[in-house]
Amino acid sequence: MPKTIHQNPQHIVSMVQSICQGIGKSIFSFLQSIGVLTMFIGKATVQCFIPTFYPKLILKQFIDIGYYSLPVVGMTALFTGMVLALQSYTGFTRFNAESAVAGVVALSVTRELAPVLAGLMVAGRVGASIAAEIGTMRVTEQIDALVTLSVNPYKYLIAPRVIAGTLMLPILVLIGDIIGIYGGYLVSIYNLGFSSGNYIAQTWDILERMDVLSGLLKAAAFGFIVSMMGCYHGFNSGRGAQGVGTATTYAVVSASILILVSNYILTQVFFS
Repeated sequence: MPKTIHQNPQHIVSMVQSICQGIGKSIFSFLQSIGVLTMFIGKATVQCFIPTFYPKLILKQFIDIGYYSLPVVGMTALFTGMVLALQSYTGFTRFNAESAVAGVVALSVTRELAPVLAGLMVAGRVGASIAAEIGTMRVTEQIDALVTLSVNPYKYLIAPRVIAGTLMLPILVLIGDIIGIYGGYLVSIYNLGFSSGNYIAQTWDILERMDVLSGLLKAAAFGFIVSMMGCYHGFNSGRGAQGVGTATTYAVVSASILILVSNYILTQVFFS
């Protein structure tokens, strides 16, 4: 005869309570993190508009975020435009629509690929650098020293990086638009046999002001996200080298995810 297993009702109740407590703690921790992040973003954003400013620090961040990111963004845009032209041509030849390659390259680069890819590249280069730099300052107590000297760390450390990231990424994306379209032009003319005059004319005919403007507005939002996530995770970094490494990883991952999510939202707003 099989034995019947009798479970203690008190044991079942304790197990259910333990599961519910674990879920509750996770939800509470998540909401607490959202609250801390929201307060941080609010404080940092306010400091971007209130004097006094540090022009030298802002200029330095312009160079670090904008100028030094230009080769990465340019190479990414160039080869993205070239690959996009090849792929578009391969697909459109099945429908005898090769003439649409110029328009597809121009719209894809200006609306989506240039801002998103530039944002992701800058997140990997600049976001990690910001998180590591500020995280190291947190570990070595330099931020505490600023507070002791009556220097607002939000004004001195975070505001210049947020201002530079928000203003420089649209410039990088505009340059990336030109380079990406030029990459598609090179492949189309010298590899696929398109007419140079017709390709340029089709590009000008298909592009509208909103196509470029939407990409630049997205880039400004992405620059704000990248710089803010780098500052947030660096500012709240844990102690030691492991804490700085974790903050750097979180900065890049969170910025990349938020870029993709916000890209969908902004696209829905601009082109719904």
